Amino acid sequence: MSATVRVFVAALALDVLKRGDPQLKRRAVLWLGDVGTMDDVPVLLVALRDDDEWVRAVSEQSIWSIWGRSGDDRIDALMRQGAQEMQAGLLKQAVATFTRVVKAKPAFAEAWNKRATAYWLLGDSKASLADCDEVMKRNPYHFGALAGYGQIWFARGEPEKSREYFRKALSLNPNMQGVALNIEGLEQLLAEKRRRTI
Repeated sequence: MSATVRVFVAALALDVLKRGDPQLKRRAVLWLGDVGTMDDVPVLLVALRDDDEWVRAVSEQSIWSIWGRSGDDRIDALMRQGAQEMQAGLLKQAVATFTRVVKAKPAFAEAWNKRATAYWLLGDSKASLADCDEVMKRNPYHFGALAGYGQIWFARGEPEKSREYFRKALSLNPNMQGVALNIEGLEQLLAEKRRRTI
């Protein structure tokens, strides 16, 4: 698809999202997943609160699609390779692959996010936290990285910090049911901790 057509389709999708027809909104969020850019993410974040459950679910998928596109076929191939390595449990190789991407395209937030995940799976929470910091510098809307912070701080025995980051993630994407359950669990844990200290 040419850049001109891509811009036209994205503009049409953004316009449709403002009109309110559920069927058209469903198409619009799909289109944005295919042709949208980082500039379109704030509109999709609003769509995460839509009345239509399907629109909410596809908006989240579209956001991840946008975040996952580097604009460089070689980089995108390396990202797929790193994801396959993670799925195969080849975590050190995945870290090495994502490191190649980070070095080649340091502004690409999703490379930092994927490497943060690989580090986390390797048990290196310090490196994972550092990479989450890099994600947020480049993409302050990254609810996935915020949820990652929540997991890391919980594992490090800091439930208050964990809850803070889970709340930030949920404020951006209210459809993260696992994060909502984590917050509930942390609330209970912290309430019990307070009771024990009184």
